Amino acid sequence: MRLETALEAVAEYGDGDRLEGLKRHVDPAWIEEALAWSGVVTLRKRRLPAEQVLWLAVGMGLMRDAPIERVVDKLELALPDRKRTLIAKSAISQARQRLGDDPLAYLFTVSAAEWSRRSADSHRWRGLALYGLDGTTMRVADSPENRAAFGGHRNGAGRGESGYPLVRVVAMMALRSHVLSAFRFADFATGETTLARGIWNEVPENSLVIVDRNFLVKKDLIHLETSGNRHWLSRTKVNTKWAIREKLGRTTTSSSGTCTRPACRRRGPCARSTTKRRVSLARRS
Repeated sequence: MRLETALEAVAEYGDGDRLEGLKRHVDPAWIEEALAWSGVVTLRKRRLPAEQVLWLAVGMGLMRDAPIERVVDKLELALPDRKRTLIAKSAISQARQRLGDDPLAYLFTVSAAEWSRRSADSHRWRGLALYGLDGTTMRVADSPENRAAFGGHRNGAGRGESGYPLVRVVAMMALRSHVLSAFRFADFATGETTLARGIWNEVPENSLVIVDRNFLVKKDLIHLETSGNRHWLSRTKVNTKWAIREKLGRTTTSSSGTCTRPACRRRGPCARSTTKRRVSLARRS
């Protein structure tokens, strides 16, 4: 399954009734840590405390087509008052603005790391947890704000930009279950390899990450290899020249390779230096 296909499947998970099931998998300590880490503190008793507003933001993601006040009512997030009056829509919006984005980012980071680790641990291969890293682009709502923030690709010949603003996305996931373990997004002009540099340090110890050949950036992969028991696997590029040093099997060799792309030649001798790798030969059936 391609990354964009997996993300589209997640987008179909729009059912507020599933929030209670999701809550069972979220450690209450994560909520407290997210609010404390971001500095969000409720100084007085409110009908929508900060922890409830955090769940409101999650509920808004599940019930994307519902008004914000309906999300609060359906999920019963507001604390009742003596008169049992409905909470004002303006109060809900103000509570969401006070929360900000940092608590949600923290909650995603800790939950994704824990859930993906559990999944990868239960499906290890030769003692290694299996992960995949890939990138894609996603269309977002066509608004002036999104155009300014993300941009899009140029159609050329004076035909303007793409029909919708485009977001560049790079994600890492546990391969067997497709549970996300890390996620980065940026404007369309940011390249996938640049965006991926924020994820390499999150590759767990004792793991194998499978990457597309677009991510074969030497300095990133060497850093991954030398920072612990972390390994990578990828298809080779057609313009990589291999010199066989040793045969390890019928279809496997120990080889050194040099990339001949013009971009590599411009980066100087370090980028063009050879690297020793185990290479397996395979044919498509």
